Amino acid sequence: MNEFSIKNLITFQKTPLNLLVAVITVLLLGAFVGGAVYFFLHGHHAFNVTRQHPWGLLISMYVFFVVSSTGLCIISSIGHVFGIKEFQQIGKRAIAGAIITLLSGFAVIALEVGHPVRMLIYNVLTPGLTSAIWWMGTLYGIYLVFIMFEFFFLTVKVNHKWSKIFGIGGLLAGLAAHSNLGAVFGFLISRPSANGVFYPVYFILSAMITGCYLIYLIYGFKYRNNYPSHVIPMLKKLNKILGMLLGVLIFFEAWKIITALYGDMPERAETIFHVIQSPTFIFGEVLLGMLIPFFIILFSNAEAIKPMVYASLTGMVGIFFMRYDLVHDTLIYPMDMLKRSEYQLPPTFVEYFPSATEFAIGFGGIGITLFLFYVAEKLFNLDDNGEH
Repeated sequence: MNEFSIKNLITFQKTPLNLLVAVITVLLLGAFVGGAVYFFLHGHHAFNVTRQHPWGLLISMYVFFVVSSTGLCIISSIGHVFGIKEFQQIGKRAIAGAIITLLSGFAVIALEVGHPVRMLIYNVLTPGLTSAIWWMGTLYGIYLVFIMFEFFFLTVKVNHKWSKIFGIGGLLAGLAAHSNLGAVFGFLISRPSANGVFYPVYFILSAMITGCYLIYLIYGFKYRNNYPSHVIPMLKKLNKILGMLLGVLIFFEAWKIITALYGDMPERAETIFHVIQSPTFIFGEVLLGMLIPFFIILFSNAEAIKPMVYASLTGMVGIFFMRYDLVHDTLIYPMDMLKRSEYQLPPTFVEYFPSATEFAIGFGGIGITLFLFYVAEKLFNLDDNGEH
C-alpha cells in the first residue's frame, strides 16, 4: 500500500484532461448528494416511475454498473485465473474497478429500493428462495466478498495462491450473479418481449464487451495513448477478443429481432417493431455500442489501438443505452387488459422520461466510480509487479 494523506489525495498532475476529469467528478458527486437529499425529503415522488412503468433510470444505472463489474472481473480472469501472460498485468486494476463499479451500483440501487437496511435484514431473515431478485442480491453479495479477498491477496498481502483461489470463486459467483440478473428479466412471463432464455446469456456477453471497453478507457487515460511495449500486445489481443464478442452480439441482436417479427407473437412483435424505430436503439445501441468499434477492429485487422480508445468511449455510451432500453423497452407495452379486451382500443405505449433527481442519482454513481478509482490509484500500487 502507498502512503495516503489528504495532501497526497489532492496532489495530481494538473493537465487539462486531469482537471476536466476532476471537475466532472466533483460535479457528479455533488449531483449524487443533492439527488439523495431530495429523495430522502420527498421519497419516490421524486422519481417519474409509475405503476405502469415501475422501473426507471436507477434500475438501468444499477444494471450498467454491475455489468461493468462483472465484465472487468471476467477480463481480469484471462490473465490472473487462466494464466494468459499478456493479460496478467491488468489483474489488480481490473479487480479494483470491479469492486468500485459494484459498490457504485449498490449506492444507486440503495436509493431506488428506499429502505436498504431493512432489505438487508429481511433478505437474511426471510429469504425468498424462489425469487430471482433475492438470488441476485445474495449472489452479488457473495461475489463482492470473493473479489475483495482476491484484491487483498493481490495488493496488500501478496499471495498468488490465495488470490487465484478467490479469483476463481469471484469469477464463478460473478457469472452466476450476472446470468441470474438476466433471468430477472427473462422470467417475466407477463412481458413476452423479455421472457425467454435470451437474457441470461446476453448479459454475460454484454458484460465481457463492457469489460473490454473499460480496459481500453483505463489504459488509454493512464498512458495518454503512449503505451509501453508490454501493454501493446495485450491491447491487440484484447482487440481480437472484443471483435469476436461484438460479432456474436450483433448476431444475437439480429436473431432476436428477426424471430420476434417473423413469429408475429402478440405484444412481442409490436414491442420489438416499436423499439427498432427508436433513436436510442439505432444510434445508441447499434451505431455507438456495436458498429463503430466492430468496424474499426475489422478494417484495422485488430491492430488499431488509439482509435479503439475513442471507440470504447462511444461503446460505453452505447452500453448505457443498451441498459436503459433494456429496462424501458420491457415496460413500454401497456398491461391494461380490461381496456384492450373490453373496449378493443389499440395499445398506447407507456411513456417515461427520468426526473432530475433520477438523473442526479444515476449519473452521480459515475462520479462515485471516478472518485473511488482515483483513491484506489493513490492508495494501492495497481501496476503489475511481474510476480506470478
